[in-house]
This record gives sequence, C-alpha cells and structure tokens, in this order.
Amino acid sequence: MKQNHHPSFYREMDTFRLVSPAFHDGQRIPRKYTGELHDLSPPLEFYGVPGGAASLALVVEDVDAPTPESRLVPWTHWVVVNIAPAAKGFAEGFSGRTEHGDRDHDGAVEGLNDWKQPGWRGPKAPTSGHRYRFRLFALDCVLHLGHKVTKDKLLDAIDGHVIAEADLTGIF
Repeated sequence: MKQNHHPSFYREMDTFRLVSPAFHDGQRIPRKYTGELHDLSPPLEFYGVPGGAASLALVVEDVDAPTPESRLVPWTHWVVVNIAPAAKGFAEGFSGRTEHGDRDHDGAVEGLNDWKQPGWRGPKAPTSGHRYRFRLFALDCVLHLGHKVTKDKLLDAIDGHVIAEADLTGIF
C-alpha cells in the first residue's frame, strides 16, 4: 500500500537540524557532560545539511553567564570549524579524541573556548538554570582561521557565508 505523506512531512525531514540523543531541546544536560562529573562532550546528530554546504561550524555558549557587573555575556564552551558536510554528528566524547594527539578530526578543528583551551569544557555554573546554546552553521566555504581558532574569529569569518543555522538548547 502506498503511503501518502503530507508535503510538510518532507520539509520537516529536509530541515537543517541539530539534536542530541542525550537530551532534547530545552531539557537538562546530563551530569556526565558537565564539569561536575566526566566533562565528556555530548553526542550530537546533524540532519538535513543543505546541499550547497562546503563545511559546518559549531559554537556552544552559556547564554546566561553573568559578568561581575551582573550583565549577561555568553561564555564559550566549545568551537569546532571545518566539519565535513557529510558528517552525521559527533559521538559522545568526540572532543579531544584524535589519533595523532592534535585537535584535527577529519579536517574538523576544535578551537579555543573562553578558558583559552581547545575543545569542550562542560557546564559548571555557580547556579543552575543556565541555558547552553548549541549553534550549528552550514557554510558555503571552508574556513581558514589560522592556529588560534576562536568564536570571535569564526563569527567574523562566516558573515555572508551562512546557508542555514540549527539550534539546540540544553539546561544546566
């Protein structure tokens, strides 16, 4: 029997999405992915990557991080650039795993977080309720950011090159 799917079914399946099998959008991030326990990078899955994408880039920030003046300024926990558009995602503990001891994963490069360290550093906020925003960008180019890849360099370089963006928010 032939199934009749509504046209919106196909649009939803083709939509650029970022999900985690460990937590759903708006749910708590499990402790093993935080600085309170194992500090593993969480598993992530990518769906519907646009056909024109030359690379993907990921930025993870605590959007509720306060400054000493009590202003909210996003705090960067993870930056990854030049992810192959054919990548289906990252396995649990992806950050820091390489065969040669560097931070290059099949062309993907982990940048510096706001602790000035490469790779994932999980939530360990002094208070709970912080939102951690995972943003995945589909880009029409491969980035050349030099040896010190940072969120600021990434965001400057992608201006005018973003084909699509996918978001996932986890709560600490």
